[in-house]
Amino acid sequence: MIDILLTSFIFATVLLGIHSYYGIHIIRRGIIFTDLAIGQMAALGTAIAFLIFDGSFIYPVSLSFALIGAFLIALTSKKRINHEAFIGLIYAIGISLSIIVLSKNPHGTEEVQKLTASDILFITKGELIKVSVLYATIGLFLFFVVEKVEGTIKEVLFFTSFAITVTSSVNLAGVLVVFSILVAPAYIMSFFTHSFSIKLIGAWILGILINIIAILFSYYLDLPTGYTIVAFYAFSGIIVSLICKCFKSETSNG
Repeated sequence: MIDILLTSFIFATVLLGIHSYYGIHIIRRGIIFTDLAIGQMAALGTAIAFLIFDGSFIYPVSLSFALIGAFLIALTSKKRINHEAFIGLIYAIGISLSIIVLSKNPHGTEEVQKLTASDILFITKGELIKVSVLYATIGLFLFFVVEKVEGTIKEVLFFTSFAITVTSSVNLAGVLVVFSILVAPAYIMSFFTHSFSIKLIGAWILGILINIIAILFSYYLDLPTGYTIVAFYAFSGIIVSLICKCFKSETSNG
């Protein structure tokens, strides 16, 4: 039991480590649904790999579609007019085509559920090691390369690395799990500080606490782990937002 819980907790924390960085940047840029759109494009690639290649070549096909989504978003990132609407349409076409493709698969319903929110209690140690090494490499790339450049090059590098990260995350955890881990901690911390470093550290601490609670809750109550994690992250973000906005309103009236 402890081994299963520890592996899933470490995996959720590894996801948190890299996605909190992206989450802060995504919220700053005002393109909140970027993760959902790119993640869903990755899921579309996975669905196509199941249909055409019988489950082979999942990662390269999934990554190709994620990169297409990332490229389209990066291409239009400087066009501020209705950018969120454009990102929403990418998500819509990704999820609709995923369901259409998987409808031709005898195990399509099961695959849709897995790509939406997977049960991370069954993540293997091998998968954990691989994704940890990948995210550590991406983290170093972000710190030493992406943060040192500006302009279009930075946008391309940022969204390319983001697509690679999201592709791996979606295939292991599901679109909604990745989205909630990316957005919720960064969103909550945005109420308390403008400092990027403090936001990142705060997001890590907060996310670790939510991971522990959600995983234990799902294990002992025999609930689907992925959806339980999504629910706890979403609930935390909503509650903190309401409290902060009510407090701000009372302070202004006072």
